[in-house]
Amino acid sequence: MMKGRDMGFEKLAEEAAGAFAADKALEAADPDAGFLAKAAAGVAGFVGAGKLGDMLSGQSASDQNEAGADAQDPQDGQDAQGDGNTQ
Repeated sequence: MMKGRDMGFEKLAEEAAGAFAADKALEAADPDAGFLAKAAAGVAGFVGAGKLGDMLSGQSASDQNEAGADAQDPQDGQDAQGDGNTQ
């Protein structure tokens, strides 16, 4: 159960970092940006970082699943020892 809390905190930290980075990028591009522009950049950074984190964690999980499946059931014509003798 504690792992769920840690993952929630990590996700929140990633999203907050995305919002902060977007705000700093907007300040660099337009030092005179108004409050609404900064708020929009913060929201976009928050949501974008969350989506990016979800996508990357989904890819790493699918990569691990593929690696496990290859180790259990090789489909490249080799046996489990990898010497090519299937008999």
